[in-house]
Amino acid sequence: MARVAATREVRVATLNLWGRHGAWDERRSVLVDGLRELRPDVVAFQEAVVTDGYDQVADLLGASYHVAHQADREGTGLSIASRWEVGEVWEETLHVTPRIDPSEIAVAEILAPGPLGTLLFAHHNPSWQLGFEHERELQAVASSRFVEDLLGEREVSHVVLAGDFNAAPDSASMRFWRGLQSLGGTSVCYRDAWESAHPGVPGHTFTPRNPLVTGGDNWPLELGRRIDYVMVRCGRHGPTLEVIACERIFDEPLDGVWASDHFGVAADLALPEPSPKAHY
Repeated sequence: MARVAATREVRVATLNLWGRHGAWDERRSVLVDGLRELRPDVVAFQEAVVTDGYDQVADLLGASYHVAHQADREGTGLSIASRWEVGEVWEETLHVTPRIDPSEIAVAEILAPGPLGTLLFAHHNPSWQLGFEHERELQAVASSRFVEDLLGEREVSHVVLAGDFNAAPDSASMRFWRGLQSLGGTSVCYRDAWESAHPGVPGHTFTPRNPLVTGGDNWPLELGRRIDYVMVRCGRHGPTLEVIACERIFDEPLDGVWASDHFGVAADLALPEPSPKAHY
């Protein structure tokens, strides 16, 4: 059995694949080449197609990744892919009000080698409608409690949260995740990788600069928002993993082809180096 190399780092990415809409054959080529160059360790895919005869994630990444798909999906849904083995996977349906279809959070146990070690990878994708921030707030609270309950039952040092959150950084749901306000009588704190690496930079991931956003009847009057995130759960004194770098991915066309209607996000995270012992 091949030995897995020790590591202190993990490259995490998130990307909404937009199913197989648009010029799929051309988009597929851009995605395959881009993901091969990026070489992420763990990826959260939204709107990934899985049918009896086709697995979009396997098609794009090849056989070198372990993949966990959302169990209940109608054509498209959430998928998690990892270079390392995937242990247990948990899902929670977030049916928080009668006016929306339920959304999902999926959490996978990623068996990364030491010294990084096993981490929980939480994949969150709340309601997308502009007027449904109330639901996104309720979903954020429910998802955070789901993760905290999982943490309470096992010894895991790190939680990485990623996905298409359908909310801008100053929204209540994202302020909750970032530790800037409480909701539902509780609070958490996750470090926003983009904000950590690019403080004050908008970093829109859903933008009219991408013609797939405004084309047809999609979002013709969209102004641009940052709604795709990679985040690290904080302990008492800050995030358990350091944000080394964070960049948008697939944010430019290749030979005129845009990979998706979303730009993705990739972040390099690392276990902090131990502090040198003081000598007296």
